[in-house]
Amino acid sequence: MPQSLRLQIVCLVLAALAVAQGVTLVLLEDQRGLAVRAAIGNEATGRAANVVRLIERAPVNLHGQIVSAANSPLVRFEIGTDPVVDHISHDANGATEARIRALLDDDFSREIRAELHEIDSSALPLPYLEPGMADQHREMMRGQMLTVELELSIALAGGDWLNVSTRFERPPLQWPQFATLSFGLSAAFILLAVFWYLLARVTGPLRLLAAAAEKLGPEQGAPVLASAGPREVRELIQAFNRMQDRIVRLVAERTRMLAALGHDLRSPLTAMRVRSEFVEDDETRDSMIASIEEMQHMVEETLSFARGLADGEPLQSVELGAFLKTLRQDMPDGFTLAQGERIEVPLRPNAMRRALRNLIENAQRYGSEAEVSFARTRGGAVIRVCDRGPGIPEPELERVFDPFMRLETSRSRETGGHGLGLSIARSILRAHGGDIVLSNRPEGGLCASLSLPRQG
Repeated sequence: MPQSLRLQIVCLVLAALAVAQGVTLVLLEDQRGLAVRAAIGNEATGRAANVVRLIERAPVNLHGQIVSAANSPLVRFEIGTDPVVDHISHDANGATEARIRALLDDDFSREIRAELHEIDSSALPLPYLEPGMADQHREMMRGQMLTVELELSIALAGGDWLNVSTRFERPPLQWPQFATLSFGLSAAFILLAVFWYLLARVTGPLRLLAAAAEKLGPEQGAPVLASAGPREVRELIQAFNRMQDRIVRLVAERTRMLAALGHDLRSPLTAMRVRSEFVEDDETRDSMIASIEEMQHMVEETLSFARGLADGEPLQSVELGAFLKTLRQDMPDGFTLAQGERIEVPLRPNAMRRALRNLIENAQRYGSEAEVSFARTRGGAVIRVCDRGPGIPEPELERVFDPFMRLETSRSRETGGHGLGLSIARSILRAHGGDIVLSNRPEGGLCASLSLPRQG
């Protein structure tokens, strides 16, 4: 089955139409078969009645010529002393016998036997036909096997019997041109209605819902979706809008709480820093000042992280190579930048600079130098920041994105920050609709791959 909902519905409609058309055709063919059998039976009984009249009114020496002239590829007549139907009539409800008596004189009272049954015909044509009639019969049957036989035995006035035997085929299953035209027109009208009404009302809102789900988050500022489509689709869109509103309010509340907490900690830390200067013991004073400065740095990074979550900077179309060259000029230590093709991507420039700075500074701190490259991908672009450091153990590659997570266990600011750099960078990339993935290089070192979509 195709993956698209539209194509699945189209296939389902076409399959249902084909099945319905096939069933209708079979039913019509069955009715046609019954009609053909009735017509041939009526023809045989009518001819039999006429032959009986001719035989009983003509001289005996003309009987053979009459019977020979009455024979046809489908009906055989012969006069004999014994009836072909040697038992009581098997004709259902006596319909065949009644038809023959109705065609004969009202005073015809002699015995009429009729039998209609299925036969196991194994070859064409009928064995008793002359060569000329056999060829004609073979052409009439078009190679179809005979399946139904009607036998009549009518008592004649002189004591002989007129035996009549007729066999006819079931009409072959055919697909007439009008059925093809009917199927095509039905499929066209139904698919047109399905496409322009049902699918447009269902798949259109679903596509918008999928796009909104991709942008879900306070950074994207996704608008409220308008309810459209059938009732079930409208209910789904309304539920999505409520969910989005709850998520936005929850994240905004947590961000405000985090920012307020960091902001409120500044004042007591500043007071503690001032008071620590009055401590007379040098060793105690230096230890207190170092601890307070570390706490202040943690508060600043916490506020920076909170600002990153709540950043509402608009997207801008940026040429990636020029953007990275400008970033290299702005950074004191610079970095190695590999040349690449011209790639336009939508970015929030300030936020992306911040994310890249965090990654490049990590590479320079732990791997001596940073090697930056970029390339086009099927979905957009990728920026790689690699170093030649010791790398990160595989089980820790994902955990290092947790806030305040540090692999370097000492709390020294000389050997690392407070574990918010990677968290901030990933938050920024995900706000762009991308992500960051860390991997160890085979030749040694760590590589951070930043994926960016073509459209934000």
